[in-house]
Amino acid sequence: MTILDAVTTPDWRPRLIALDIDGTIARMGENEIAPAVRAAIGRAVGHGTHVVLSTGRSLMGTRTILDSLGLENATALCSNGAVWWDTTSASVVKCTAFDVGVVMDRLLGLLPGAVYGAEVTGVGNLMYGRFPEGNLWGELREVGLEEFVAEPTPRLVVRWLDHTPEEMAFRLMDVELPGADWTVDHTIAWLTAGPVGVTKGAELEELRVRLGVEASETLAIGDGHNDVEMLRWAAHGVAMGQAPATVREAADEVVGSVFEDGAAGVLDRFFPG
Repeated sequence: MTILDAVTTPDWRPRLIALDIDGTIARMGENEIAPAVRAAIGRAVGHGTHVVLSTGRSLMGTRTILDSLGLENATALCSNGAVWWDTTSASVVKCTAFDVGVVMDRLLGLLPGAVYGAEVTGVGNLMYGRFPEGNLWGELREVGLEEFVAEPTPRLVVRWLDHTPEEMAFRLMDVELPGADWTVDHTIAWLTAGPVGVTKGAELEELRVRLGVEASETLAIGDGHNDVEMLRWAAHGVAMGQAPATVREAADEVVGSVFEDGAAGVLDRFFPG
């Protein structure tokens, strides 16, 4: 039986569910999860399914959601998979970082006036320039360029104030960042860069093998450009209704938006109340 055959059987139910946070189970940048979404996640966990938060958020931003959901014996993939957090031991079990200095050399000339944040895992962020309040989680410390680039980081974020996502994407068209992969958000001019080869899809595949889950037993739900690899990885990839066209095209199904609790509708189908 192929993966497609397995997913289309009436009794198919995922054993590993990867959930993006912002724009999927919570509104962008918020920490509140709608009751219907929360209940649906709880039913999936109650059936013994592995629920994995797979997010571009830093660890500090992800832990708030983990605590809210009360996920136990789980792994969260933060910073697009560069940081793995184990809820059982309350510790980072994997962290992949890259040299932010060579990336900054390229970006500083391309995005004049942008502000930069480098994750300090489990602590917060260093900032080169000041972000608007509420953009970053944890302890924030504004530093000079020399200190900013001194240590590798698993996650570099760039906010180009007073510009649109389209302007940012156009400015960076065909640009390669040494040692890093990157995406631009579809809602604001916000770039996220991580170690080359580290994507939600690649890290989820490694986790799937560790958990002993069949490839045909995987479900993923997301809404952003950084979710494309994850949606393609899953046996059944679901895009949220407000996702841009490139993300919807990567999915097997498109559901209601985050404002309509679209993720709950998907999960309710497999784990009815």
